[in-house]
Amino acid sequence: MKKYQSVIFVIGAALVLIGAVSYITRWTYSPYIYSVGAVSVAIIQFLSPYEGKDVIMKRLRRQQIFGALFLMVAGVLMFTLPRGNEWMLALTVAALLELYTAFRMPQAEEKK
Repeated sequence: MKKYQSVIFVIGAALVLIGAVSYITRWTYSPYIYSVGAVSVAIIQFLSPYEGKDVIMKRLRRQQIFGALFLMVAGVLMFTLPRGNEWMLALTVAALLELYTAFRMPQAEEKK
């Protein structure tokens, strides 16, 4: 099951990137591509919980969940505010949260 989750995650991340980049050209299907990718990334992150007792790892997992939620908020903003760039703010917050946790989680696991 983990193998499929990682494949779905990578495909979802690629769709997020393709949707965000193609949105600049105002392509009609960009928000749909982005949203499918954001939902697949969020689902995979929701399905991989942390069951340990480390407080730092629990906090980092919550930050990852918030990053996934901000990815989905950016998709909603693409649909609701098509002329605005508010979705970029939500995407930036999501990217910062995901980037921080991607570097911080392995460090926290090493310290155990």
